[in-house]
Amino acid sequence: MATATGISLSEYLATDYKPDREYLDGEVVERNVGQGPHSYTQTALGAWLFGQQKRWNMLTLTEQRVQVSGTHYRIPDLCVVRKEDFANIVRRPPVLCVEILSPEDRWNRVQDSIADYLRFGVPEIWVIDPTEAKAWTCTPEGGLRQVADGVLRWNGLSIELREILPDEQTVQ
Repeated sequence: MATATGISLSEYLATDYKPDREYLDGEVVERNVGQGPHSYTQTALGAWLFGQQKRWNMLTLTEQRVQVSGTHYRIPDLCVVRKEDFANIVRRPPVLCVEILSPEDRWNRVQDSIADYLRFGVPEIWVIDPTEAKAWTCTPEGGLRQVADGVLRWNGLSIELREILPDEQTVQ
């Protein structure tokens, strides 16, 4: 994963990266982009969350820049924000951030993202591993916990993990 160091915040904000990159204390960090299972899971979960927007009066965003501190800009795979917080760069805590793992992702980097989201005030974070068909939820009160029953629950709704993961029929 490529990292560029010594980049000013103004240069980062003025640059259009393809795909977009995170900014962490002067480092521009390339993200693992979705392929296959990652992309499928992001699309399926994003579509499900998008379908709930009116019920919640919130917005679902993909790969949205979120300023989690003065010098940290994260880009969750998906996030849900209050309508009034919608902006080119989200600067108030989303109500949900979702990270979908790629095979190249490392837990220490994922944990750093989770820690940033928690410090920023995000009340719930989901981490989904589509390759291993596993998921975790994280809250400030409960910490990181694996989803044992295969059901993600949030805001009075639930979705089974198998509904958003590719199966053998999907890949044939």
